[in-house]
Amino acid sequence: MRLLGFAGFLAGASAAHAEEAHRIVAGAYSFSDELGGFRLLSVTGDGTVESPFVIRQELVSASPVTLTIRAERPIRAFDTSGRYANGFMHMRVELLNNSGHSWIEFEFELQEAEGVPSTFGDGLSFDQRQRDGSTIGSETFARFNRAFEPYDQLRFSQGKVDPLESAGFRFLVTDYTPRWTFYLVQDPRIPSS
Repeated sequence: MRLLGFAGFLAGASAAHAEEAHRIVAGAYSFSDELGGFRLLSVTGDGTVESPFVIRQELVSASPVTLTIRAERPIRAFDTSGRYANGFMHMRVELLNNSGHSWIEFEFELQEAEGVPSTFGDGLSFDQRQRDGSTIGSETFARFNRAFEPYDQLRFSQGKVDPLESAGFRFLVTDYTPRWTFYLVQDPRIPSS
């Protein structure tokens, strides 16, 4: 019974949120749920390996959703002082599944322009130069696969996230030609039958 009360509370909070987008600044970047379909709960950290961005969200549907990420400080590629957006962002994404469906895979996709696949030449990737994938992991899913062309995608598999359970993912986003705005598409995969 308590679980149903919590689910009702979350549903009410989600409905109220549909009218109000959240934009949270952390480090040199801001993160926003302005494109809808999910709720951005909090963002902490500065994107370094010692203090990764920890992005907590609630997904209220099993459809893909898009997190908007913007540079809030001047861009200076490769600068490590912390005063600039530098194109290197260690991230930990924590997602609450409030979609009503179990997730059996989860996919992330990077886009420089909303709705347009990222290509090799744009410099944006899930640490494409590092082939071993040491910066990628999940406590919930046992495997991952990266695709670089024609998309920059990261798919996690061999796991399951039931409704009202959470999943955590970690990865490094690199952008060798940093832009002011880019997008992280988040796509929960549900069983087909």
